Amino acid sequence: MKFGVVIFPGSNCDRDMIEALQNDLQQEVITLWHKDSDISIFSKKDCIVLPGGFSYGDYLRCGAIARFSPMMKSVIDFANSGGKVLGVCNGFQILCESGLLPGVLLANANQQFICKNIFIKNEIDSTAAPLMIPIAHGEGRYYAALEVLEELEKNKQVIYRYCNEEGDIHNDHTPNGSTNNIAGIKNAAGNVFGMMPHPERACSASLGNENGKEVFKTLFGISINEFSLA
Repeated sequence: MKFGVVIFPGSNCDRDMIEALQNDLQQEVITLWHKDSDISIFSKKDCIVLPGGFSYGDYLRCGAIARFSPMMKSVIDFANSGGKVLGVCNGFQILCESGLLPGVLLANANQQFICKNIFIKNEIDSTAAPLMIPIAHGEGRYYAALEVLEELEKNKQVIYRYCNEEGDIHNDHTPNGSTNNIAGIKNAAGNVFGMMPHPERACSASLGNENGKEVFKTLFGISINEFSLA
């Protein structure tokens, strides 16, 4: 499986993502520049990743300018044809701005930038243990119209929710005020994923946390035999 990591002006988590995919998860990685548009080397079994950061300085709304880059036009076509796409933090914002995922990411409820470890519950595999994953964002409060939220819940498109260490889901466990404790969602077709927490920052034993590997295993089926979990 190949992963293409898109680099925008203002991306600051691209190297983290590349390091995690290449060295911790032992996957092939190809960097993609935002002004380029050729992704013909990728097939539907591969994945394009939009990393975190502050694309184009977060002018206008977060991700609003990146959505119109040449590379994103190709990524949109790739996703609409069934290719896998993952957006993390700013990447999630870009996916919402591009219409590949529903809803929007608003300013955190406390109006402050939040950078800390939190816990998320896997909604794809209800038997999975809660994961401790870092967050680092100022606009991570997921919001959507009621009818959109109803569709997300009905179609089981929520992939992760904020929770406590025991896996309990409550408004008090949502660091940013996100509606329905939503930390990540997928599209109806199940090939586009967006999440605010940073799994790539939790893939190294040197950092004392490898919970992020479970995210890549859940979303992309990377064999557990390909890496070791702590």
